Amino acid sequence: MQGLKLAAALFAASLVTSGASLAETTILKNVTVIDGTGAASMPGSAIVMTDGKIAWVGPVASLKAPKGAKIRDMSGKFVMPGIIDSHVHVGMMHDVTQDEKYETPENVQADLKIYAAYGVTAVQVLGTDKDFVLDMRNQQRKSRPNMARLFSSGQGAVMKGGYGGLVGVTQPISTPQEARTLVDQQAAKGVDFIKLWMDDERKTIPVKMTYEVSSAIIDQAHKHHLRAVAHIFYLADAKELIHEGVDGFGHMVRDQPVDSELLDMMKAKGVWMVSSTLSREMAYSLAIMPWLQDPFFTRGVTPGTLDALRSPAREKAVVLGPTRFPGLPYERKVFFDMDRTVFQALENYQAMVQAGVNTGMGTDSGPNGRFPGFNAHEEMQLEVMTGRTPMEAIKSATSDNARWLGDTSIGSIAAGKWADLVVLEKNPLDDIRNTETIAAVYIAGNSVPTIWQTCRDRAAKACTGGSSTVSPVMPY
Repeated sequence: MQGLKLAAALFAASLVTSGASLAETTILKNVTVIDGTGAASMPGSAIVMTDGKIAWVGPVASLKAPKGAKIRDMSGKFVMPGIIDSHVHVGMMHDVTQDEKYETPENVQADLKIYAAYGVTAVQVLGTDKDFVLDMRNQQRKSRPNMARLFSSGQGAVMKGGYGGLVGVTQPISTPQEARTLVDQQAAKGVDFIKLWMDDERKTIPVKMTYEVSSAIIDQAHKHHLRAVAHIFYLADAKELIHEGVDGFGHMVRDQPVDSELLDMMKAKGVWMVSSTLSREMAYSLAIMPWLQDPFFTRGVTPGTLDALRSPAREKAVVLGPTRFPGLPYERKVFFDMDRTVFQALENYQAMVQAGVNTGMGTDSGPNGRFPGFNAHEEMQLEVMTGRTPMEAIKSATSDNARWLGDTSIGSIAAGKWADLVVLEKNPLDDIRNTETIAAVYIAGNSVPTIWQTCRDRAAKACTGGSSTVSPVMPY
């Protein structure tokens, strides 16, 4: 009997040893680590990635490389955590046309790969997902993804006849009971959050979500232990939603300056500015986008998108308006007065940061005029324009966003976390624009193509110009 026990123990040990020998280990050596927490950068470091997770990070002098490890000497390069975008919409566009029919698994995956190419290794989709996106998310969580990780709000809450959502995906509601039923349905699907839209597009749409409905949504979300994120525009709505218990805002207050009452309420209740979407407001204010010749931008969008953005028709639409919102019988001037709106958003963001409100980083990229991956870099640049340091902007897009998501496995560089990493040629702490100098991207330890190796919907040779070593230029 004793012999059998010894044999079993030896067999078990052999399995452990065999498993260890089969472990996949890659080491990034001689890098400067910016860990995403706001701590000082660490030059002369190494990162050991084993089976998709960070096994060790520390000084090169203390490195003990496992046998068989792949060692990549990246002398002079900088490594930061993968960027997390806390407000996106995926798979809903064909060039510049938005329609639910384009939300297919193939199109969603194409978007997620573009996000990854830009170093955005995780995204939170706010309210426009078909059910298959949740299935994709579930599969990701059982594996080591090679595209951006998904967090999903499923189908968000839109008022019947009102603003928001994706026609054909989101099902509009009109009563508190319908609101509660919607939340129950989304919770049963396993969504990560609940999204609601409260807006009338600067009073151009005659229907806006009522407070009775929004209150029911938030209350029912909390009954399912889910947080509620609201699209808002007006200061008064922001205050009311805080009274109702909202957990975060998906856009900045833009109708007027935020006041001390709102800031105090947000801090007291722990309400997050989840995504300020400053880059969204900037895009809406530009008749001609100044990055249309920038390879960092052009590589990540389709030829049809470029043609449309460069057309005189778009310039005319921006300057003159009005346009019709899909699914609604109302015309509105989408871009009217948007230069004022973007400056108001920037000022209010600055006020929230100075007041100590929890602020993440999100872009609202995906719909027309907002671009997967590209906008995340623009968003961080705009944050720095408001007075944040590059370190603070990086923290907002990494560990702060992971804290909002409630995911302790991503968002910073530390042992035990997923190896979601962006390797840069130049120091982003010297200039936040250097987040564009992407030399490599890893998701769960998997090396994925960078934007400098990407040419969306074209042959690779069709994209020319630019490289990770060329200094980026602020486009505005």
